[in-house]
Amino acid sequence: MNYLHAIILGIVEGITEFLPISSTGHMVIASSVMGIHDDQFVKNFEVIIQFGAILSVLVLYWKRFLPDWNFYKKLFVAFLPTGIIGFLVKDLVDQMLGSVQVVAWALIIGGGILVWSDRIFAHLTAMGRKTDDLSYGDSVKLGLFQALAMIPGVSRSAATIMGGLTLGMNKKEAAEFSFFLAVPTMAAATGYKLLKVYKTIEAGQLGVLAVGCVVAFFVAMLAIKFFINIVARYGFRGFGYYRIVLGIIILIMIYTGHNLQLT
Repeated sequence: MNYLHAIILGIVEGITEFLPISSTGHMVIASSVMGIHDDQFVKNFEVIIQFGAILSVLVLYWKRFLPDWNFYKKLFVAFLPTGIIGFLVKDLVDQMLGSVQVVAWALIIGGGILVWSDRIFAHLTAMGRKTDDLSYGDSVKLGLFQALAMIPGVSRSAATIMGGLTLGMNKKEAAEFSFFLAVPTMAAATGYKLLKVYKTIEAGQLGVLAVGCVVAFFVAMLAIKFFINIVARYGFRGFGYYRIVLGIIILIMIYTGHNLQLT
């Protein structure tokens, strides 16, 4: 992996992390298209540069993260299901990360659910529950929805937003809670990965990681603002159609002999 790869993947991470279109899926696809060798550093890179995206949420919503213990407790409770399940099935998740076909089917199915939900939950565009209205039981349910995103292509953001809608949150609040929940979730994933691999990272790879994080940070800030404006006006339907079309294109390429698997 070189610096150009790091910049492109940083852009992909920044754009897709908080949109309901699967950042992991797009990272796998982008790596495959660029012919990046699927070694351990590449897998580590795709997790570690999420740190840049985390910082974008903290910068944009810094007032929300001022000391509010009730808010923090809800985030922690919502994080627990993902943390526990993720630890138990981490090896299986690593195996699935290299499968573009899994990503394609998850994109299509998730896209159909987004289109369906936009109609079913149309009344939640302006009205609905807010984050402060959630109970601890609701937080656990949201955490279980987020855990579905361990399947590459599902999208952590889409799964969490879907959970919020089923609990009666309005679309903007559900989207923003998915941003907030991303902070402990991604911080844990990044921190765990760093503790495991920091001794194996070579000096020359530090620059590549830094570039990826910085690019992801700035691009994610723009993507979050764009996403909130789109959701407030149009809902999630457009993202659902995008997922379906992208998934179909990937499947067509696979079944017509194109090698999209990571090398």
